[in-house]
Amino acid sequence: MNIEYLITHSGGFHADELLSSVILKFLFPEAEIIRSREKQTLSPSKNKIIYDVGGKYDPKFQIFDHHQRPNPLRENGQPLSSFGLIWKHFGKDYLKRNGISEETLEDIFSEFDLKFVLPIDLIDNGAVDLSTLDAIANLSLPVLLENFRPAFDEISTTAHDDAFIKALPIAEEFIQSSIQSLSAKHRANKIINSLIDKSGNSEILELPMGMPFQSALENINAKHILFIVYPRGSEWTLSTIKTSENTFDQRASLPASWAGLTNKELEIESGIEGAIFCHNARFIAIAKTRDAILKMADQAVINFHNNKA
Repeated sequence: MNIEYLITHSGGFHADELLSSVILKFLFPEAEIIRSREKQTLSPSKNKIIYDVGGKYDPKFQIFDHHQRPNPLRENGQPLSSFGLIWKHFGKDYLKRNGISEETLEDIFSEFDLKFVLPIDLIDNGAVDLSTLDAIANLSLPVLLENFRPAFDEISTTAHDDAFIKALPIAEEFIQSSIQSLSAKHRANKIINSLIDKSGNSEILELPMGMPFQSALENINAKHILFIVYPRGSEWTLSTIKTSENTFDQRASLPASWAGLTNKELEIESGIEGAIFCHNARFIAIAKTRDAILKMADQAVINFHNNKA
């Protein structure tokens, strides 16, 4: 595909066409981004991809707009933005070019779509009301990216285009880091699944290093595991496990008597030499050695069952 021009609308910009530009510019690095609403510029051609403008969604002519009626929808009826359309048609190529293996391609494509693309689609189409989030709304990705837009009284005729280009590498970092995180999670899942098979019925799972473990434990339905231990630098960590990825509720908390204690106080309370720290919320503890952290884990398991009885 010999694409020479990536065309989106001029003027103010939103997250959807900015993020779309990241995907397309990566796939077609020699193509020029043109921001315009001129009719001639928006006329379809084999060497153009037109997105977030153009008045239609027609992949055959490489036009990916969503503002027209009827607007393009996902299979479940949720609205698509230009980012959703570009990801639908170019996302897998983007992942392949970023080194994502065929083994995990479909999963990462779908997970990124659900966790990253869909929220952009919903916000851009007004299907999510950010005002209900109060102060948190100001930290949503669309708002953060749109903060790059020039001030209302900026008089430069290129201000919007300059701001758009300035925001592109920032938007790219968000996409790249999210995909790298998803890829790392899949690598971790493979390691953890193997370790769970070897651990039998143990309620404590020891990992060779810190890694994301929540999704692996949910996917394999390993509900018998209550705590995770792993090395962190020269120290060792004891971690609780959330009941699901989107909550702070834990399968089992660390002993209440440890909460907020450090060093000697924690050693005395736990009876374990080398205990260093327990968070006040009782979801993580630190020890100097593997032996100490395993003793803390064993004690945490006993405490959980005693309080459960």
